[in-house]
Amino acid sequence: MTDSAGIPGGTPAAGGGPRPPRSRRRRLLRWVGLGMALLVLAGAAAGWWLYAKLDGNIREDSSATAELERYERERPLHLIGGAQNILVIGSDSRSGKENARYGQDQGTQRSDTTILLHLPADRRSATAVSLPRDLMTRIPSCLGTDGTRTEERFAQFNWAFQWGGAACTIRTVELLTGIRVDHHMVVDFRGFKKMVDAVGGVEVCLKTPVNDAEAKLRLPAGRQTLQGEQALGFVRARYSLGNGSDTERMERQQQFLASLVKKVQSNGVLLNPARLYPLLDAATSAISTDPGLASLRGLYELVRGARDIPTDQIRFLTVPRKPYAGDPNRDELLEPEAERLFRQLRLDQPITVVPARPDPSPQVARSASGRSEGPRDQGNRPGNGTTPPVTPVPTFTGTTAGTAACR
Repeated sequence: MTDSAGIPGGTPAAGGGPRPPRSRRRRLLRWVGLGMALLVLAGAAAGWWLYAKLDGNIREDSSATAELERYERERPLHLIGGAQNILVIGSDSRSGKENARYGQDQGTQRSDTTILLHLPADRRSATAVSLPRDLMTRIPSCLGTDGTRTEERFAQFNWAFQWGGAACTIRTVELLTGIRVDHHMVVDFRGFKKMVDAVGGVEVCLKTPVNDAEAKLRLPAGRQTLQGEQALGFVRARYSLGNGSDTERMERQQQFLASLVKKVQSNGVLLNPARLYPLLDAATSAISTDPGLASLRGLYELVRGARDIPTDQIRFLTVPRKPYAGDPNRDELLEPEAERLFRQLRLDQPITVVPARPDPSPQVARSASGRSEGPRDQGNRPGNGTTPPVTPVPTFTGTTAGTAACR
Protein backbone atom coordinates (compact mmCIF):
# COMPACT_ATOMS: atom_id res chain seq x y z
CA MET A 1 0.00 0.00 0.00
CA THR A 2 1.42 3.35 -1.04
CA ASP A 3 0.45 6.97 -0.64
CA SER A 4 0.09 9.48 -3.42
CA ALA A 5 3.90 9.94 -3.57
CA GLY A 6 4.50 6.25 -4.03
CA ILE A 7 5.95 5.72 -0.55
CA PRO A 8 4.76 2.61 1.25
CA GLY A 9 2.36 3.40 4.07
CA GLY A 10 3.95 3.82 7.47
CA THR A 11 7.43 4.24 5.97
CA PRO A 12 9.18 7.53 6.92
CA ALA A 13 9.84 9.88 4.04
CA ALA A 14 13.46 10.15 2.88
CA GLY A 15 15.51 12.56 4.99
CA GLY A 16 13.13 12.79 7.95
CA GLY A 17 10.58 11.15 10.25
CA PRO A 18 6.96 11.70 11.04
CA ARG A 19 6.20 15.18 12.41
CA PRO A 20 5.21 15.15 16.08
CA PRO A 21 1.63 15.97 16.86
CA ARG A 22 0.86 19.71 17.13
CA SER A 23 0.03 19.44 20.83
CA ARG A 24 3.45 17.90 21.52
CA ARG A 25 5.23 20.70 19.66
CA ARG A 26 3.34 23.27 21.74
CA ARG A 27 4.37 21.58 24.98
CA LEU A 28 8.00 21.51 23.84
CA LEU A 29 7.96 25.24 23.02
CA ARG A 30 6.39 26.01 26.38
CA TRP A 31 9.14 24.09 28.19
CA VAL A 32 11.86 25.85 26.20
CA GLY A 33 10.28 29.23 26.94
CA LEU A 34 9.97 28.39 30.63
CA GLY A 35 13.61 27.32 30.76
CA MET A 36 14.78 30.56 29.17
CA ALA A 37 12.63 32.59 31.55
CA LEU A 38 14.13 30.75 34.52
CA LEU A 39 17.65 31.44 33.23
CA VAL A 40 16.85 35.14 32.86
CA LEU A 41 15.35 35.28 36.35
CA ALA A 42 18.32 33.40 37.82
CA GLY A 43 20.72 35.83 36.14
CA ALA A 44 18.73 38.81 37.38
CA ALA A 45 18.61 37.37 40.89
CA ALA A 46 22.36 36.73 40.88
CA GLY A 47 23.01 40.24 39.58
CA TRP A 48 20.78 41.77 42.24
CA TRP A 49 22.46 39.68 44.95
CA LEU A 50 25.91 40.82 43.81
CA TYR A 51 24.74 44.45 43.65
CA ALA A 52 23.17 44.26 47.11
CA LYS A 53 26.28 42.61 48.56
CA LEU A 54 28.69 45.18 47.12
CA ASP A 55 26.37 48.04 48.03
CA GLY A 56 26.06 46.73 51.58
CA ASN A 57 29.83 46.52 51.98
CA ILE A 58 30.22 50.31 52.00
CA ARG A 59 30.15 51.97 55.42
CA GLU A 60 28.56 55.42 55.65
CA ASP A 61 30.38 57.99 57.78
CA SER A 62 27.34 60.01 58.81
CA SER A 63 28.99 61.39 61.97
CA ALA A 64 31.61 63.23 59.90
CA THR A 65 28.88 64.71 57.72
CA ALA A 66 26.97 65.99 60.75
CA GLU A 67 30.11 67.59 62.19
CA LEU A 68 30.97 69.27 58.88
CA GLU A 69 27.45 70.68 58.62
CA ARG A 70 27.99 72.36 62.00
CA TYR A 71 30.86 74.38 60.48
CA GLU A 72 29.41 74.89 57.00
CA ARG A 73 29.73 78.69 57.13
CA GLU A 74 33.45 78.42 57.83
CA ARG A 75 34.21 76.03 54.99
CA PRO A 76 35.66 77.14 51.60
CA LEU A 77 33.30 77.74 48.69
CA HIS A 78 33.20 75.36 45.75
CA LEU A 79 34.45 77.61 42.96
CA ILE A 80 34.30 75.48 39.80
CA GLY A 81 31.21 73.48 38.87
CA GLY A 82 31.90 69.90 37.82
CA ALA A 83 35.32 69.67 39.49
CA GLN A 84 35.58 67.43 42.56
CA ASN A 85 38.04 67.06 45.44
CA ILE A 86 38.12 63.75 47.30
CA LEU A 87 40.19 63.29 50.46
CA VAL A 88 41.56 59.74 50.76
CA ILE A 89 42.69 58.87 54.28
CA GLY A 90 44.72 55.75 55.04
CA SER A 91 44.02 54.74 58.62
CA ASP A 92 46.72 53.05 60.71
CA SER A 93 44.17 51.42 63.00
CA ARG A 94 45.40 48.16 64.58
CA SER A 95 41.93 46.89 65.42
CA GLY A 96 41.00 43.41 64.22
CA LYS A 97 42.98 40.17 64.16
CA GLU A 98 44.41 40.83 60.68
CA ASN A 99 45.95 44.13 61.79
CA ALA A 100 47.26 42.99 65.17
CA ARG A 101 50.70 42.19 63.74
CA TYR A 102 51.30 45.91 63.08
CA GLY A 103 51.17 46.90 66.72
CA GLN A 104 48.97 46.94 69.79
CA ASP A 105 45.45 48.30 69.41
CA GLN A 106 45.18 51.21 71.83
CA GLY A 107 41.74 52.33 70.69
CA THR A 108 43.13 55.23 68.65
CA GLN A 109 44.17 55.72 65.04
CA ARG A 110 46.03 58.29 62.99
CA SER A 111 46.12 59.04 59.30
CA ASP A 112 49.09 57.05 58.07
CA THR A 113 48.56 58.45 54.55
CA THR A 114 46.43 61.38 53.38
CA ILE A 115 45.93 62.21 49.69
CA LEU A 116 43.84 65.00 48.19
CA LEU A 117 42.54 63.77 44.82
CA HIS A 118 41.45 66.49 42.38
CA LEU A 119 39.23 65.56 39.41
CA PRO A 120 38.87 68.52 37.02
CA ALA A 121 35.56 69.40 35.41
CA ASP A 122 36.66 68.08 31.99
CA ARG A 123 37.81 64.74 33.50
CA ARG A 124 40.84 64.67 31.21
CA SER A 125 43.32 64.35 34.06
CA ALA A 126 43.58 63.64 37.78
CA THR A 127 45.96 65.01 40.40
CA ALA A 128 46.70 63.27 43.71
CA VAL A 129 48.50 65.45 46.28
CA SER A 130 50.11 63.76 49.29
CA LEU A 131 49.95 65.67 52.58
CA PRO A 132 52.85 64.77 54.91
CA ARG A 133 51.82 63.23 58.22
CA ASP A 134 54.59 65.25 59.92
CA LEU A 135 53.44 68.60 58.51
CA MET A 136 53.02 71.22 61.24
CA THR A 137 49.71 73.04 60.83
CA ARG A 138 46.74 74.56 62.62
CA ILE A 139 44.20 71.98 63.76
CA PRO A 140 40.78 73.42 64.68
CA SER A 141 38.63 72.51 67.65
CA CYS A 142 37.19 69.07 66.89
CA LEU A 143 34.61 66.67 68.31
CA GLY A 144 36.31 63.62 69.79
CA THR A 145 34.98 60.07 69.94
CA ASP A 146 34.25 60.56 73.65
CA GLY A 147 31.92 63.49 72.93
CA THR A 148 34.26 66.21 74.18
CA ARG A 149 35.78 68.94 72.04
CA THR A 150 39.49 69.57 71.68
CA GLU A 151 41.09 72.99 71.74
CA GLU A 152 42.39 74.55 68.55
CA ARG A 153 46.14 74.06 68.41
CA PHE A 154 49.23 74.06 66.21
CA ALA A 155 50.35 70.45 65.87
CA GLN A 156 51.44 67.62 63.62
CA PHE A 157 48.93 67.03 60.79
CA ASN A 158 48.12 63.38 61.45
CA TRP A 159 46.97 64.16 65.00
CA ALA A 160 43.78 65.60 63.48
CA PHE A 161 42.50 62.15 62.60
CA GLN A 162 43.21 60.79 66.08
CA TRP A 163 41.53 63.74 67.79
CA GLY A 164 38.45 64.04 65.59
CA GLY A 165 38.38 61.45 62.81
CA ALA A 166 37.63 62.27 59.18
CA ALA A 167 35.73 65.48 59.94
CA CYS A 168 38.66 66.98 61.85
CA THR A 169 41.09 65.96 59.09
CA ILE A 170 38.86 67.48 56.41
CA ARG A 171 38.55 70.78 58.27
CA THR A 172 42.32 70.84 58.83
CA VAL A 173 42.94 70.29 55.11
CA GLU A 174 40.46 73.01 54.18
CA LEU A 175 42.12 75.47 56.58
CA LEU A 176 45.53 74.56 55.18
CA THR A 177 44.65 74.71 51.47
CA GLY A 178 41.50 76.78 51.06
CA ILE A 179 40.15 73.91 48.93
CA ARG A 180 36.63 72.59 49.46
CA VAL A 181 36.61 68.83 50.12
CA ASP A 182 33.55 67.35 48.38
CA HIS A 183 33.90 63.72 49.45
CA HIS A 184 36.12 61.57 51.62
CA MET A 185 37.14 57.92 51.94
CA VAL A 186 38.87 56.17 54.83
CA VAL A 187 40.81 52.99 53.91
CA ASP A 188 42.36 50.65 56.49
CA PHE A 189 45.26 48.18 56.31
CA ARG A 190 43.04 45.18 55.59
CA GLY A 191 41.29 46.86 52.69
CA PHE A 192 44.56 47.92 51.07
CA LYS A 193 45.90 44.37 51.16
CA LYS A 194 42.71 42.92 49.70
CA MET A 195 42.73 45.34 46.77
CA VAL A 196 46.34 44.50 45.90
CA ASP A 197 45.60 40.77 46.05
CA ALA A 198 42.47 41.26 43.92
CA VAL A 199 44.49 42.65 40.98
CA GLY A 200 47.05 39.88 41.21
CA GLY A 201 49.78 41.95 42.85
CA VAL A 202 51.73 45.06 41.82
CA GLU A 203 55.21 45.16 40.29
CA VAL A 204 58.06 47.11 41.91
CA CYS A 205 61.84 47.27 41.46
CA LEU A 206 64.30 47.39 44.33
CA LYS A 207 67.92 48.44 43.94
CA THR A 208 68.91 46.76 47.21
CA PRO A 209 67.39 44.09 49.47
CA VAL A 210 64.95 45.16 52.19
CA ASN A 211 64.87 43.86 55.73
CA ASP A 212 62.50 45.95 57.86
CA ALA A 213 61.41 44.30 61.10
CA GLU A 214 59.00 47.12 62.00
CA ALA A 215 57.17 46.89 58.66
CA LYS A 216 57.38 43.05 58.73
CA LEU A 217 59.10 43.12 55.34
CA ARG A 218 61.93 41.08 53.80
CA LEU A 219 62.48 41.45 50.04
CA PRO A 220 65.37 40.64 47.69
CA ALA A 221 66.71 43.20 45.23
CA GLY A 222 65.35 43.40 41.69
CA ARG A 223 62.04 43.26 39.85
CA GLN A 224 59.20 41.52 41.67
CA THR A 225 55.45 41.47 42.12
CA LEU A 226 54.23 42.27 45.63
CA GLN A 227 51.09 40.69 47.02
CA GLY A 228 48.90 42.34 49.66
CA GLU A 229 50.92 41.71 52.82
CA GLN A 230 54.23 42.58 51.17
CA ALA A 231 52.71 45.63 49.45
CA LEU A 232 51.48 47.02 52.76
CA GLY A 233 54.91 46.58 54.31
CA PHE A 234 56.51 48.24 51.27
CA VAL A 235 54.41 51.42 51.43
CA ARG A 236 54.72 51.61 55.24
CA ALA A 237 58.47 50.91 55.47
CA ARG A 238 60.45 53.97 56.47
CA TYR A 239 63.75 53.36 58.20
CA SER A 240 65.11 50.51 56.05
CA LEU A 241 64.56 52.15 52.63
CA GLY A 242 66.34 55.24 51.35
CA ASN A 243 67.36 57.80 53.94
CA GLY A 244 64.60 56.87 56.39
CA SER A 245 62.61 60.05 55.82
CA ASP A 246 58.86 60.32 55.45
CA THR A 247 59.57 62.21 52.21
CA GLU A 248 61.00 59.14 50.52
CA ARG A 249 58.20 57.00 51.90
CA MET A 250 55.61 59.31 50.29
CA GLU A 251 57.45 59.14 46.97
CA ARG A 252 57.44 55.33 47.24
CA GLN A 253 53.74 55.34 48.03
CA GLN A 254 53.04 57.53 45.00
CA GLN A 255 55.04 55.26 42.71
CA PHE A 256 53.26 52.20 44.06
CA LEU A 257 49.83 53.78 43.67
CA ALA A 258 50.74 54.81 40.11
CA SER A 259 51.58 51.18 39.34
CA LEU A 260 48.39 50.00 41.03
CA VAL A 261 46.25 52.40 38.95
CA LYS A 262 48.00 51.24 35.79
CA LYS A 263 47.31 47.62 36.71
CA VAL A 264 43.63 48.29 37.46
CA GLN A 265 43.17 50.06 34.12
CA SER A 266 44.68 47.13 32.24
CA ASN A 267 42.47 44.62 30.45
CA GLY A 268 43.76 41.92 32.75
CA VAL A 269 41.55 43.35 35.51
CA LEU A 270 38.71 45.39 34.02
CA LEU A 271 37.83 42.76 31.41
CA ASN A 272 38.38 39.74 33.64
CA PRO A 273 35.31 38.98 35.82
CA ALA A 274 37.41 36.61 37.96
CA ARG A 275 39.54 39.60 39.00
CA LEU A 276 37.04 42.44 38.65
CA TYR A 277 34.54 41.14 41.22
CA PRO A 278 37.18 40.50 43.94
CA LEU A 279 38.51 44.01 43.29
CA LEU A 280 35.03 45.54 43.64
CA ASP A 281 34.36 43.45 46.75
CA ALA A 282 37.70 44.48 48.28
CA ALA A 283 37.28 48.15 47.41
CA THR A 284 33.72 48.46 48.72
CA SER A 285 34.42 46.55 51.93
CA ALA A 286 37.60 48.53 52.60
CA ILE A 287 36.17 52.02 52.81
CA SER A 288 33.92 54.24 54.85
CA THR A 289 32.69 57.32 53.02
CA ASP A 290 30.39 60.31 53.21
CA PRO A 291 26.73 59.66 52.28
CA GLY A 292 27.30 60.96 48.74
CA LEU A 293 29.59 58.02 47.93
CA ALA A 294 28.17 55.42 50.31
CA SER A 295 26.49 53.40 47.55
CA LEU A 296 27.46 51.62 44.36
CA ARG A 297 25.55 54.24 42.41
CA GLY A 298 27.52 57.06 44.05
CA LEU A 299 30.86 55.35 43.47
CA TYR A 300 29.90 54.49 39.89
CA GLU A 301 29.05 58.11 39.11
CA LEU A 302 32.45 59.13 40.50
CA VAL A 303 34.39 56.46 38.58
CA ARG A 304 32.46 56.70 35.32
CA GLY A 305 33.82 60.14 34.46
CA ALA A 306 37.37 59.22 35.43
CA ARG A 307 37.76 55.76 33.93
CA ASP A 308 38.99 57.02 30.53
CA ILE A 309 41.71 59.34 31.87
CA PRO A 310 45.04 58.39 30.20
CA THR A 311 47.54 56.98 32.66
CA ASP A 312 50.08 59.67 31.79
CA GLN A 313 47.53 62.27 32.89
CA ILE A 314 47.06 60.70 36.36
CA ARG A 315 49.64 62.56 38.41
CA PHE A 316 50.98 62.06 41.93
CA LEU A 317 52.91 64.71 43.86
CA THR A 318 53.61 65.92 47.38
CA VAL A 319 52.67 69.37 48.62
CA PRO A 320 55.77 71.63 48.51
CA ARG A 321 57.33 71.66 51.97
CA LYS A 322 60.60 72.13 53.84
CA PRO A 323 61.96 71.17 57.28
CA TYR A 324 60.06 72.92 60.06
CA ALA A 325 62.11 75.70 61.66
CA GLY A 326 61.23 74.54 65.18
CA ASP A 327 62.08 70.87 64.56
CA PRO A 328 63.93 69.57 61.47
CA ASN A 329 62.18 66.21 61.92
CA ARG A 330 58.86 67.91 61.05
CA ASP A 331 57.70 69.73 57.90
CA GLU A 332 56.18 73.09 57.07
CA LEU A 333 54.78 74.45 53.79
CA LEU A 334 57.24 75.86 51.28
CA GLU A 335 55.87 79.19 50.09
CA PRO A 336 54.93 80.58 47.65
CA GLU A 337 55.04 77.20 45.85
CA ALA A 338 52.44 75.57 48.11
CA GLU A 339 49.93 78.38 47.73
CA ARG A 340 50.47 78.36 43.97
CA LEU A 341 49.57 74.67 43.87
CA PHE A 342 46.50 75.19 46.08
CA ARG A 343 45.33 78.09 43.92
CA GLN A 344 45.60 76.05 40.73
CA LEU A 345 43.56 73.28 42.30
CA ARG A 346 40.95 75.73 43.62
CA LEU A 347 40.55 77.28 40.16
CA ASP A 348 40.72 73.92 38.35
CA GLN A 349 43.80 74.95 36.39
CA PRO A 350 46.18 72.41 34.78
CA ILE A 351 48.91 70.99 37.01
CA THR A 352 52.29 70.26 35.44
CA VAL A 353 54.40 67.50 36.99
CA VAL A 354 58.03 66.67 36.23
CA PRO A 355 59.85 63.48 37.29
CA ALA A 356 61.08 63.33 40.85
CA ARG A 357 64.60 62.52 39.63
CA PRO A 358 64.99 64.12 36.20
CA ASP A 359 67.95 63.39 33.95
CA PRO A 360 70.58 66.11 33.33
CA SER A 361 69.02 67.11 30.00
CA PRO A 362 66.55 70.05 29.93
CA GLN A 363 63.10 68.94 31.01
CA VAL A 364 60.20 69.47 28.64
CA ALA A 365 57.15 69.69 30.87
CA ARG A 366 53.72 68.77 29.62
CA SER A 367 50.52 70.37 30.81
CA ALA A 368 47.25 68.59 31.45
CA SER A 369 46.38 69.02 27.78
CA GLY A 370 49.59 67.18 26.84
CA ARG A 371 51.15 70.03 24.84
CA SER A 372 54.81 70.90 25.21
CA GLU A 373 55.55 73.89 27.43
CA GLY A 374 59.26 74.14 26.52
CA PRO A 375 62.40 73.61 28.62
CA ARG A 376 62.01 74.77 32.20
CA ASP A 377 65.20 76.89 32.09
CA GLN A 378 63.76 79.19 29.39
CA GLY A 379 60.71 80.36 31.30
CA ASN A 380 62.09 83.75 32.39
CA ARG A 381 64.09 84.73 29.31
CA PRO A 382 63.15 88.18 27.99
CA GLY A 383 61.82 88.66 24.45
CA ASN A 384 64.17 89.55 21.60
CA GLY A 385 61.95 92.18 20.07
CA THR A 386 60.06 89.80 17.80
CA THR A 387 58.85 87.15 20.27
CA PRO A 388 57.04 88.03 23.50
CA PRO A 389 58.61 86.74 26.72
CA VAL A 390 57.51 83.25 27.75
CA THR A 391 55.40 83.10 30.91
CA PRO A 392 56.93 80.48 33.23
CA VAL A 393 54.74 77.44 33.78
CA PRO A 394 54.61 76.38 37.45
CA THR A 395 55.89 72.82 37.73
CA PHE A 396 55.80 70.36 40.61
CA THR A 397 57.86 67.27 41.30
CA GLY A 398 56.04 63.96 41.15
CA THR A 399 55.20 60.94 39.01
CA THR A 400 52.42 59.67 36.74
CA ALA A 401 50.52 56.40 36.47
CA GLY A 402 52.01 56.04 32.99
CA THR A 403 55.51 55.77 34.45
CA ALA A 404 56.72 52.19 34.35
CA ALA A 405 57.44 50.60 37.70
CA CYS A 406 60.60 48.97 36.34
CA ARG A 407 62.88 50.19 33.58
